[in-house]
Amino acid sequence: MLEAIHHIAIICSDYERSKHFYTQVLGLEVVREVYRAERDSYKLDLAVKGHYQIELFSFPNPPARPSRPEAQGLRHLAFAVTDLDAAIASLRTHGVETEPIRTDEWTQRRFTFFADPDNLPIELYEM
Repeated sequence: MLEAIHHIAIICSDYERSKHFYTQVLGLEVVREVYRAERDSYKLDLAVKGHYQIELFSFPNPPARPSRPEAQGLRHLAFAVTDLDAAIASLRTHGVETEPIRTDEWTQRRFTFFADPDNLPIELYEM
């Protein structure tokens, strides 16, 4: 029945800061940006290598996301990378710190985590 994951929606607390993070730091491509006056909300559609993936929303006064200890719901967002060390180095040039590299015990692939401006956990998984 299902064909693919169409998109992931993220609500941010500071639209301009998160827009900068996802487009300038992570390098996602802007597909479309819309301001919805009736909601006082922006919707930014972002793509990874031409594939529409993320909807970044702003809303007035959204509640904070519970994070630690981990709460129910979506746990994290994961991006595939071909060179984990290069991706970490790129993040560090933007002042983004990552957790220590771990190895998936089943696949033997390396991965790490970092946080977006609202402390949403993001994983980089080396393919």
